[in-house]
Amino acid sequence: MKSESVVRSGQAGSRNGGYESATMRQKQQLERYLNFFSSVAFSACLLATWESAGGSLLSGLYNGGPAAIVYGMILSTVGNLTIACSLAELASLHPTAGAQYHWSYFLAPRGRRFISFFQGWVTVFSWSALVCIAPYFIGTQIQGLVVLAHPDYELVRWRGTLLMWAVAIIPILINIFARRVLGAIEVAAGIMHVIFLPVTIAVFVILAPRNPDSFVWETFVGGLSGWKDSGVVFSIGLLGVITPLAGLDGVIHMAEEVKNAKVVVPRSMILGTMINGTLAFAYLIAVLYCMGDYTEAVLSPTGYPIITIAYQATGSKAATYVLMAMGMLPGWIALFNGLASVTRLTWAFARDNGLPFSDFFARVDPTYKIPLRALFLVASCMFALSFIQIGSTAAFNAILSLSTLGLYISYLIPLVLLVFKRFTAPQDIPRGTFSLGKWGLPMNLLSILFATYFVIFLPFPSALPVTAENMNYAGPVLGFVMLFACGDWIVRGRHKWEGPTMRPYAREE
Repeated sequence: MKSESVVRSGQAGSRNGGYESATMRQKQQLERYLNFFSSVAFSACLLATWESAGGSLLSGLYNGGPAAIVYGMILSTVGNLTIACSLAELASLHPTAGAQYHWSYFLAPRGRRFISFFQGWVTVFSWSALVCIAPYFIGTQIQGLVVLAHPDYELVRWRGTLLMWAVAIIPILINIFARRVLGAIEVAAGIMHVIFLPVTIAVFVILAPRNPDSFVWETFVGGLSGWKDSGVVFSIGLLGVITPLAGLDGVIHMAEEVKNAKVVVPRSMILGTMINGTLAFAYLIAVLYCMGDYTEAVLSPTGYPIITIAYQATGSKAATYVLMAMGMLPGWIALFNGLASVTRLTWAFARDNGLPFSDFFARVDPTYKIPLRALFLVASCMFALSFIQIGSTAAFNAILSLSTLGLYISYLIPLVLLVFKRFTAPQDIPRGTFSLGKWGLPMNLLSILFATYFVIFLPFPSALPVTAENMNYAGPVLGFVMLFACGDWIVRGRHKWEGPTMRPYAREE
């Protein structure tokens, strides 16, 4: 089937054979323009792991210290790689913008309509919160650099919100008016993502005094946050190394714009996770070996230990600005990809009648060839969530951890259903272009174990005693979203939602 073919299936049957069905004709609505290299670059840049690991360094320094960061990064990389491999099998069967809720529909033994609808809501909301991370980090890091330049400057939350908006404007405009340059931007960003890291590490290694090996590999800090149990301290500190790798499914949601998606998307997921985990590990090792005073970093007036660490290492404000810019620029470009990915996911969910006013949001603009209304919906959510920071930074940080929590739940649902299907009806699972073979079941079980572990500790508060200011609101907010999804199902969804529409993909696509 040619890439310009108009065949797309409608609602598939109740069996997994629906993966191959084609019962309704509909024009391919999105143009395929992403090749293998731009797809891998998209996946690598979207995560922006070493850049965001620097921004979230406080979490690990506050709970667990250097040893928790080092071994936590290894644990996070291995765990996310097992998840990526397991999801890659499903992506090779049917690469679609809807991804998880499509797979859950076909893998669920019963209640498939509700399960897929529920998953769609969780995934869409989690991704909407995830795209807030880049503008939040970059906007508030700019404020931190102002504090470094002018120590008498007062950090005011509403200024951080305005900076968030400024950071987000250009990526939104590029997604609208220059969609076709996204592929080139992704490749350029991928190069920066890889090249800027050794430059940053070299500056640290050359200019900063060196900490002993024992500091990096053996120092465990457990008394700062109030938590006493070492296992709990380590697990809570993982937030800083788990969040940078969350969103590994991002490239899947671009699948309907990727050439030869069944082959390219699974490989891009796995390669993107491996590249980012390796780069983040190298970056964190360098930072820990070269960091100066620990207490000064944790109590940094800039709000970001990495800014103080860079200044301690270089002794130059100008050099610190350059180092931070090399981290912020790829992270900013990652927002281009993040907006594109969540827009396609939201559009796919609306296309399947998952959202209120789905007919309105499912429209692809004939001029710009993108789901413009879905993009405006995502941008509106991002701007609305940014207001939370004005009232409480703790509440906004909970939104950030909420995105990670929700994404791992969205991974868990299809993986649990896949394992159940392996035990009950393995013959109903079709084989895609990527297969783990005999390692499929062990890899699926490992991915479920890791995802469950992450989900358990992500909602924990970072410090004791728990107050309204330091409370982690991720659990209650996600609970509200889940209740809202159930209410929407009762009121509207059970009448409108018939499950995802399916479209078979030929290898040429």
